[in-house]
Amino acid sequence: MARIIANFILFLNLTGDEALAPDMAVQMMEDLANDLQALDKGFLRELVDAFPVIAPEYSGEAQQLVFNISRGFHLEEALASDDPVKLAELEARREAED
Repeated sequence: MARIIANFILFLNLTGDEALAPDMAVQMMEDLANDLQALDKGFLRELVDAFPVIAPEYSGEAQQLVFNISRGFHLEEALASDDPVKLAELEARREAED
């Protein structure tokens, strides 16, 4: 499942504006983010853990995009939504990195 999601994200990110309307790509990414965040937390944890494992199967920009899926879609935050301490730690780390 992680590869399917990764490939879809890569398609949306790496397809040129001539082949895919940018507004459509943004809407699809937002929909995907909502769908991912709504997944069962156990399954979502498996996905979050899988993205860095499969990232080396890709090269260049695609590899980095796959590696950063969890961060880009705020999936760790979704997993920590019922743990205010963990959520605060994640938000502080994100702010420090940005």
